[in-house]
This record gives sequence, C-alpha cells and structure tokens, in this order.
Amino acid sequence: MKSLDVITIGRAGVDLYGSQVGGRLEDMGSFDKYIGGSPTNMACGTARLGLKSALLSRVGDEHMGRFIREELVRHGVNVEGLKTDPERLTALVILGIRDQDQFPLIFYRENCADMALCAEDVDESFIASARAVVATGTHLSHPTPRAATLSALELARRHGGKTALDIDYRPNLWGVLGHGEGESRFAESAEVTASLQETLHLFDLIVGTEEEFHIAGGTTDTVEALRAVRAVSNATLICKRGPMGATAFESEIPESLEEGWTGPGFPVEVFNVLGAGDGFMSGLLKGWLDGEDWSTALKYANACGAFAVSRHGCTPAYPSWEELEFFFERGVVRKDLRNDAELNQVHWATTRRFSKGGGWDTVRTFAFDHRMQLEEMQGYTLEKGGRFKELCLQAALRVHDGRPGYGILCDGRIGRTALHAASGSGLWIGRPAELPGSRPVEFEPELGVDLGGLGEWPRESVVKLLVFAHPDDDYELRALQEARVKRLFTAARRNDLEFLLEVIPSKVGAVDDMTSAVLIQQFYDAGIYPDWWKLEPFRTEAAWANAVRAVNRNDPHTRGIVVLGLDAPEAELAESFALAAGQPLVKGFAVGRTVFGDAARAWLKGEMTDAEAVERMAANYSRLCEFWDMARG
Repeated sequence: MKSLDVITIGRAGVDLYGSQVGGRLEDMGSFDKYIGGSPTNMACGTARLGLKSALLSRVGDEHMGRFIREELVRHGVNVEGLKTDPERLTALVILGIRDQDQFPLIFYRENCADMALCAEDVDESFIASARAVVATGTHLSHPTPRAATLSALELARRHGGKTALDIDYRPNLWGVLGHGEGESRFAESAEVTASLQETLHLFDLIVGTEEEFHIAGGTTDTVEALRAVRAVSNATLICKRGPMGATAFESEIPESLEEGWTGPGFPVEVFNVLGAGDGFMSGLLKGWLDGEDWSTALKYANACGAFAVSRHGCTPAYPSWEELEFFFERGVVRKDLRNDAELNQVHWATTRRFSKGGGWDTVRTFAFDHRMQLEEMQGYTLEKGGRFKELCLQAALRVHDGRPGYGILCDGRIGRTALHAASGSGLWIGRPAELPGSRPVEFEPELGVDLGGLGEWPRESVVKLLVFAHPDDDYELRALQEARVKRLFTAARRNDLEFLLEVIPSKVGAVDDMTSAVLIQQFYDAGIYPDWWKLEPFRTEAAWANAVRAVNRNDPHTRGIVVLGLDAPEAELAESFALAAGQPLVKGFAVGRTVFGDAARAWLKGEMTDAEAVERMAANYSRLCEFWDMARG
C-alpha cells in the first residue's frame, strides 16, 4: 500500500499577480501573492480534490521559500521532498491580466532554487511511496534538474508507479525566446524537440496543448505531431484544445482529433487563462488515479480548468472535491463563476486557510480585545493600556506553549503592539471591528470610511464583529444593522480574512430557547455566512440545540461556535462550558475579564508587578482551559 497518490516535480515559485485587471503590466499598482509553478499548482490542486500529494523541488532559505512551504502544508501537501537551498533565491513571477487574450508575465528564475534540483535530492524510498510521479517540461530543459527528473521517473517505474508528463512548454525558459517573451507559448526549436523526444518513452501519460504537442512532435500539424510522439511513446496522449475541450488517444492516432475520447465541457467566461492547464491536470490526475474512464477523467479536468479560467490567480482558483461535486450537481448558473455567490461560498468554506493540514477543532481563547472596560479602570492611560495587553499576550503564550487549539482576541487600537507581536505565533487571532457599545453597530475608525483598512490586516487575522441585536428589533434598525454587517462581511472576504459574528440579544431584550436561533437565521437570510459564531452561554440544552441546528441548516461547512464569558465567575463559566461542550459544533470559548479583570485593576494602580500580572492571568486562563477540556471529556 503506497502512502502517496502523486508526486509532482519541478517549478516552485511565488506569483505576484497584478490586482488591477485590464491594464498594462507597466501600470500595475498592487499585486496579490500566491504560490505558483506548474508542479506546485498541481500538488495543491490534487490535494484539494482529495489525493495525497507531494512536491519534489527546491525553495530558497528566505521568506518566499518559507511562504511556499507553509502554503503547501496548509493545502495538505506533503513537503518531505521540498528541499531548502541555502545559496539560491526562490523563483518569482510577475504577471497580470490585460484582457481575454493577453496575460503578460515576467519570469525571475535566474539561478533560482528549483532549477538546482539535482539527482542527490531524489530519495528512492520517497519516490517508491507514490502511485504516480508527474514531471513538467521546464525541468527537462537544463542538465541538473533533468538528471533529477529522469532519476525520479526511472525509480517510479522500477517500483511499479505510474508516470506522467505535462509538457508545459515555455520557450523563454528553454532559452528559445528572451525575458520579455514570458507570455509566448510556442516557438519552434529542433533542439527542444529532440531533447523532449529522448524522454517520452518514460511516460504512461503525456498531456499538452496543440502547440505543446507541436514542439514535442516537431511539426505544426497537430495530427502529425501526435503521431511523431506516438512513434516514440506508448503513453496515453491528452491533447488540450482550448474551448473545444480535450481529447485522449490510447493507441494509434486517427485522421481527426474528434475521434478520440472526450469529456463534457462547461460554458464559462474566460477571465484568466494563466494556470488553467495546471487546474486541468489536477482534475485529470484525480480521474486517472481513481481509475475512472477517460470521459469521466476529462470531465473532471475540463471542470477544474473552467474554474481556473474564471477566477483570479492559479492555485486559489482550483476547486475542492466538495465544490466540484456541488458544481456537477447544480450546473452552471452564471458563466462568470467568480461572481456566483452560492458557488463561491462553497469554494471559500472548503479551501480557506487551515482547511487542510491544521484546522481549528478546538479554540480556547483569551479575549483581551476590550477597550471601553479597560479605559474606565483607575490609572488607565493609552500607553499603560497597550503595555498591559502585551502582558496579556505573554500570559496567553505561556499557556499556549506551542500547542494547537489556543487563541486570543486583541484590538488594534490599544493592543496594536501585542497584536503585531502575536503574528506567526501559532495562536488563533481574532481582531474586533466594532466601535465598543455601538447600537446600531458602528466600525472602529481604523477601518476607514470604505473599510479599506482591512487591507492592512495580516491574513491570519479573523475579523470579529459584535452586534447587539434581537429578533424583535424594529424593521429599520434590523435592516441598518444587517446592511452594515454584510458590508463588513463582504470586505473581509475580499481581503481573504475569516469573519466571526458575535451576537448578544440578552442585553437588548428578553430571551428564550429560540431567540439566538432566530437571530442566526435572520443573518443568514441577509446573505451573511460567518466562518465563526460567538454566542453567549445558554442555560438549556434546547437553546444550544436550536442554535446549532440553525447554523448547520444554512452552512454545513462553518468553522464553528465559540461561547463567550460575559465576565461570569469561574464556577458559572465551568457550568456553562459543561452545557456548551455537549455540542460538537461548539469549538471552544472566548473569555476575557474573568481572566484579566483583577490583574488589570491592580496593575493599572501600580499594586501588581508585570511578572505577577502575567502569572495571575496565565493561571486564570489555564484553569479555564482545563474546565473546557474536562467538559469536552
């Protein structure tokens, strides 16, 4: 039994994608950062579809190399074969979307890390653990990575694995065209043709566009090119034909490309063709390795390619298996898939950060995002408040101790220094967006009138919004609050930030076992799909069951619920935890003043040292974590 389904070999870089669409690359003002390179894209694309994937490549010993490694892990990709090169930088690509036909790009790959992949980097036991090894053309273009690729292919065949090639011909990466020709996909070269043909016998599956088969076959007549490839290889050949779909040829090449195996296509708007081939290959590999017939495998491939051409970026565009199943069942509702709200909710919920390789099954949260309560304490100043929140972070980190399942809520007004220091610590980090005590809800000034301030937040931040709302609110108030919540929710999604909605009806009116459930439904009806819910502690199992039912009914992919503390005594919290923990959807708690209240009052008045405050808060927080863990059982 092999532990991996597929290992991809080759390019591993960072794509800096122009955020503006419709202009020259010269005029781009900002860029979105994604992982890139065909093998890297395919490793992530197949992992999203449920395959056990790995990447064999190199990255630099710097920030971009670490970014690639961390992103792969988040996608669930095995990084055992990803080597760190201490001497070379990670490859970069700068690219943009000019229009439907022009996608300018510049490769920064001069002596880059992945092109230094060598035969010594190929571990036989690693290759033997995979059902298939997939190579790409660029790493056949230079002697050193070529030797590594050929070694991996020969080892795969020796150990009974399948082999595949994505021709992925980039003329400028073969030295056929210059640096300014990164967008070009074809230029004739007898040397490239000969170099490729020396390797084609090693593959069970060869995939390429018509132009890529032209270079592999040495002629611009597609049928003749396929026949030239067939003359040196028994592989199944998959010829991609753009809007006409793709065709598979298992044996002799017929007179017409229409006579091979085909799969259904999907009529979508072409927004961005970059990375579409890697999406196609991901779907194809899923079908191939699952033993599907070619029509089904090509259906998967065409659908994944359709998602890629309709969205911004490469890897971020590829679907999860859940999304693909939803798409097949529901069909195309609007051709511009990136604007299909229902489809995008499934996409977001099944591909967001930490969805694979490190989810949040438990979130024990120390909440010190309080502003108004701290400002009212004797001895408070802005400077002292900021320093105290740094002590809160120290207490949280002491309890966290590098273990998963711990988090903080911290604001960016008083607690900015602590908030920034928490980044990269492994803590779940929530950050409030509301103006404290506001009803109807208003936003912190730091977000700006247009909420553009969210663009400055680290991607690991979770946007937290507290709303004092009740199902009995009058129509105008309800409509105003829902509009503001949806505006922030939309802005959070636009900035790739998760969203936590905290609702507290008990401060507004009388509550019963259905109050929060009705309120939850109202927000879903308004088109708001929080990643997280933060709910006040209920006194009955029925209230929890009703709330959980409302969430599950509307969003089966939600992260979950955290229960808040409301400054309750520890004994009361322990009792509420016992009731909440009976619901699997309740992932943990977010408690603040019970942890820091006494310490804050004493410290601000100068009656407690820094060390004593940290010790007191760490003990309180640790005790609550124990209460939760005991309640969860």
